[in-house]
Amino acid sequence: MIPIRLGQTDLHVSPVCLGTMTFGQQVQESLAHQILDRAFERNIHFLDTAEMYPVPTTAHTFNDTETILGHWFKKNPSKRSQITLATKVAGPSRGQTPWLRDGRSDLTVKDMEYSLHGSLKRLCTDVIDLYQIHWPNRSVPSFGTMYFDPSKDDLQMLSIHQQLETLGRFVQEGKIRYIGVSNETPFGVHEFIRLAEQYQLPRIATTQNVYCLVNRTVENALDESLYRLGVSLLAYSPLAFGLLTGKYDLSGTTGQHAPSDSRISKYESIRKQRWGRTSALTAARLYNALAIQHGLTPTQMALAFCYNKWQVASTIIGVTSIAQLDENLDIYGTVLSEEILLAIDQIRNQHRDPAY
Repeated sequence: MIPIRLGQTDLHVSPVCLGTMTFGQQVQESLAHQILDRAFERNIHFLDTAEMYPVPTTAHTFNDTETILGHWFKKNPSKRSQITLATKVAGPSRGQTPWLRDGRSDLTVKDMEYSLHGSLKRLCTDVIDLYQIHWPNRSVPSFGTMYFDPSKDDLQMLSIHQQLETLGRFVQEGKIRYIGVSNETPFGVHEFIRLAEQYQLPRIATTQNVYCLVNRTVENALDESLYRLGVSLLAYSPLAFGLLTGKYDLSGTTGQHAPSDSRISKYESIRKQRWGRTSALTAARLYNALAIQHGLTPTQMALAFCYNKWQVASTIIGVTSIAQLDENLDIYGTVLSEEILLAIDQIRNQHRDPAY
């Protein structure tokens, strides 16, 4: 793997990133550390986490993933300097997370300070390489909602300018190196860049958004913004929470007769989100069948799609075993034929992005 540059920074990372949101729910600490060891052995030196992980987030497990990573760094102090470490400050409480921000629908400067210091402590590190805002601090369509509703706009919320000023202070204090956003819109990316350039504040290097065969909404204008503004896409959920592995293809709907250890089977909150829609499973089955028709596993086709798209800087994979990690990494280098790519687009033309 040839390292890629993130945005306009001096961060050069592997084009595959190990996401850690399974650590602390499906993956307990001892296994998580084995997975981290194996990823490091295979030259994956880019790790992504968040203060709200593991997923699904709960009041009981909130912050656990960062703690697990911190214990690994403490056991392997020499590895910290060889790893690009990314984490995220959670946005405002979204109703189903009353323990977050005390249920408030705003992200304040004090919240950002508290979250950063908590992450630094849990991760056992003095600096975070890429600090991201997990979701916008404003009312925007996200996590399965489709439409922007101006009536929910709140001008009293901490503005993008104020967020940038706070993040800029963190950079000056040496606590973070670079900044990014997540689950952002074209407007949001443009505003972060415009304000950074106008007021000489840190420039966002990345946005971390969902991107996979059943959700290519990045290609509905965000990709042009990223390209022209020099912001890198970190693609999460490339396997659509397992829909694009084929393991749900024989179930009536996601979660019914599915593998008992799968996230959609175990966690009702996930079944109610975009990954649990019948329309998403219907489209996923078509993609999975296409892969098999061309002598590929569904996982191979889904990951190869992301690995080779010009829009994607680094693809974030999430695993629950060393075998899954190896499988996902072994797929890197697989190239899809023009015939397969055309058939993929034909499916999208019919089903669009059901897991929006």
